[in-house]
Amino acid sequence: MDGDNIGHLVYLVVLGAAVVFWFVSQNRQSLNKTVQQAMAWVFIFVGAIAVVGLWDDIRSTVGPTPQMTITGEAIEVPRAYDGHYYLPVLVNGEPITFLVDTGASQIVLSEQDARRIGIDPEQLNYLGRAFTANGEVRTAPVRLDSLELGPIIDKGVSAWVNEGDLRQSLLGMDYLHRFSNIQFTDGRLILSR
Repeated sequence: MDGDNIGHLVYLVVLGAAVVFWFVSQNRQSLNKTVQQAMAWVFIFVGAIAVVGLWDDIRSTVGPTPQMTITGEAIEVPRAYDGHYYLPVLVNGEPITFLVDTGASQIVLSEQDARRIGIDPEQLNYLGRAFTANGEVRTAPVRLDSLELGPIIDKGVSAWVNEGDLRQSLLGMDYLHRFSNIQFTDGRLILSR
């Protein structure tokens, strides 16, 4: 901190002390009531800052979860609050929510989701490499017995288990190419075969 900053800080402390002294001297008769009101405003201000800072978390837990709708062979899912599309898929009979990732080539499972469907990540051979936004990670090839998205069932689908810190399993282009029509329109993803 240089001399100018120290001077500004001293000035602000002296000015603040003068304002507090004037405030106390003017409100000596009702000091308890004034302190209560000042504390109420402090709590309101802190609460407003907390709501602004946590708004995304509040919106994700309070807001409705996007629901998938099925019409014949067409599957429609609205864009989630975070701008992504999520598809609930039954993998080997277990529900897994996938992030639709057009930047991913394959279906990529997190280690946690792999365990849920009966794959032991400790027993896999991590032969592959994936280059992600967080750097290079090792991947292991697996074959999924079944993938069910609404009425659409695919058998013997290849996928990869990510050894890195992957929070959400990814549904990449290999799977999306199985659909004859993929549309992103009006905040909705529409898939049809």
